[in-house]
Amino acid sequence: MNKEILMVVDVVCNEKGVAKDIIFEAIELALASATKKRNREDIESRVSIDRETGDYDTFRCWEVVDDEPESLEAPTRQVSFKDAKEKNPEIEIGQFIEEPMASVEFGRIAAQAAKQVIVQKVREAERAQVIDAYEDRVGEMVSGVVKRSERSGVIMDLGNNAEAFIPREELIPREAVRPGDRIRAYLKEVKPEITRGPQLFLSRTAPELLIELFKIEVPEINEGMIDIINGARDPGARAKIAVKANDPRIDPIGACVGMRGSRVQAVSNELGGERVDIILWDDNPAQFVINAMAPAEVASIMVDEDAHTMDVAVDEENLSQAIGRGGQNVKLASELTGWELNVMSVEQADEKSEAEAETLSAMFKEDLGVDEEVAIILVQEGFSSIEEVAYVPEKEMLAIEEFDDDLVNELRERAKDIMLTRAIASEEKLGDEKPAEDLLTMEGMDEPLAFELASKGVICMEDLAEQSVDELMDITGIDKDRAGELIMTARIPWFESEESNSESAN
Repeated sequence: MNKEILMVVDVVCNEKGVAKDIIFEAIELALASATKKRNREDIESRVSIDRETGDYDTFRCWEVVDDEPESLEAPTRQVSFKDAKEKNPEIEIGQFIEEPMASVEFGRIAAQAAKQVIVQKVREAERAQVIDAYEDRVGEMVSGVVKRSERSGVIMDLGNNAEAFIPREELIPREAVRPGDRIRAYLKEVKPEITRGPQLFLSRTAPELLIELFKIEVPEINEGMIDIINGARDPGARAKIAVKANDPRIDPIGACVGMRGSRVQAVSNELGGERVDIILWDDNPAQFVINAMAPAEVASIMVDEDAHTMDVAVDEENLSQAIGRGGQNVKLASELTGWELNVMSVEQADEKSEAEAETLSAMFKEDLGVDEEVAIILVQEGFSSIEEVAYVPEKEMLAIEEFDDDLVNELRERAKDIMLTRAIASEEKLGDEKPAEDLLTMEGMDEPLAFELASKGVICMEDLAEQSVDELMDITGIDKDRAGELIMTARIPWFESEESNSESAN
């Protein structure tokens, strides 16, 4: 029997590539299960196999519980702490008392039970090996063979007992994928908690797959001579990537296109014929957007940094090309650059600009009490708010040809008076409650937020310390990270008080 155990361990270990200890543990569990079935009583048992000789011993186990002997729920599997202490004075509750008992033979029944346990253990070990092999590769491109196609997606065989799943929504639209096809995909996620089915989740639509494919096809990228800044895709139809040369002697677009388009064509073929536009990155956001709108030519561009938007004006005959079919071109350009883009004709842009200029001019005339000529000059010089008039450096305003010292000083004073009046009115709207000094001077706090908190009943640091992150976010609208930092700062006196009490007690 001992030799049979060692032989089973060796065979399974060699066939499945699973550690011997895992197989030994499976056989131990199977023998313990056979021991329990052989006994008429409901007992607990443990089997220990010698890893060198294959000899094994069996022990009957009782769990130590904090009960009286007469009130045990399972007397055949439990022992009271009082009785256990008589046998082993160092025993603790939750531990086990063990006594040797007769072992069962590693016969047909035990072997059958061991087989089931071994199969389960081997599966668990193989899945653990897959996790170990791929959890550090999330964000990389992998390749494999299509094993089968299901309604919900595609199962891929990556080799070494590793299977991966591509959900239907992560497949390129209208792409014909058949069993036996070798394809590449982006490793998007590894889920160790899944006990059945693939634990690796891939994507064929992620922009990162496009970038990884170019890294394979363009040696200059891996050599650090070219960087891919970003990518955007309409899977199966069109894509854009932004590239930057770190070596001035290299044309990054030409390098990515390749001789007669060979490199970009190889990437396109892998992605089901997806057309790829290669865009030159620029550190000037406006110029980057102009490049990203290719092949459409941009006539003018208006940047709104506060709203993070740009109005892109093109000639009427280029408008449809700039927008693209179904808005494809402008959508990809927006994803690539990170700016919200509004495409319009030159005529529409002029009309919008005129309307905005009239609105700003009317605002300056009403708020600053100036005539139309001064208001128009302010608009033409790029002023868009009262705050800018108040705080733009004086020398910049004096550089305006039509303005002199007296006019500039008067405009700045009027603007500051308006801002002060608005601040007082805003403070009055917050209510009669004023924040306490400790809240106003607290690290990370600013005055407007302190007054806003006071208006909602959070007057001092103690009040703030009692808030939860969600409550503070609801009250003020600040983000989660800042809310958490403010609350922890407000709770510092609590911790200091606890430490002081602890030292006093000692």
